[in-house]
Amino acid sequence: MKYFLSLLVIVASTRYGSSIGNLNTTRTVVKELTVSNGGNYGFWTPEQFCPEGTFALGYNMKIEGNQFAGDDTALNAIRLICGDLSGHLKVGADITSGTGPFGTWEKTETCNEPYHDANFLTAFALQVEAPQGSGDDTSANYVKFYCRDLDGHNAETELVRAPGVGYWGSFGEWSQSCDNSTAICGLATKVEPVQGGGDDTSLNDAVFYCCELKENPGNVVGK
Repeated sequence: MKYFLSLLVIVASTRYGSSIGNLNTTRTVVKELTVSNGGNYGFWTPEQFCPEGTFALGYNMKIEGNQFAGDDTALNAIRLICGDLSGHLKVGADITSGTGPFGTWEKTETCNEPYHDANFLTAFALQVEAPQGSGDDTSANYVKFYCRDLDGHNAETELVRAPGVGYWGSFGEWSQSCDNSTAICGLATKVEPVQGGGDDTSLNDAVFYCCELKENPGNVVGK
């Protein structure tokens, strides 16, 4: 039998802080993006944020392929690719929350730039397999995003790594979107620790954070 822990977080212009080398990642979170179909197993791991002045403009996934007769885990981690307001990648500023030990990293996918506007991640959807009872659970299998320019001049466009779906489960409804002048700037993931011979699922759920174009001092939380 598996046990699970749920976490409910209410965000109201809260400041979160951490560090990536010498880069300042203290950010003002104005909206939290969640989905209703996340998996039940594991624990929430620490949130991570793009450096100040940058937003997520792409992502990649750590995925374990089909193990056939073995134990499958599918999606093990999500990495966000941070870039500045011109759409240039910020070297050394890719961010990942909790990471499962299985699988390999896929190719990075980044937002297109229609009309020469930098586009950033603004919403997500998660493919999740429901609990299998006595069968092999995998929980989260795949993630996809919407992209949009910060000012909201252009419609959101879907960004997903081919072939667009994982092996098991189905996509739930899309999260809410970041408002105009905001975009995804950070994430936290819910990951089940290795079960030591039991049924592993690794990544089960994710939450993404929207930050403002202009930072608001607010209250600092974290490091």
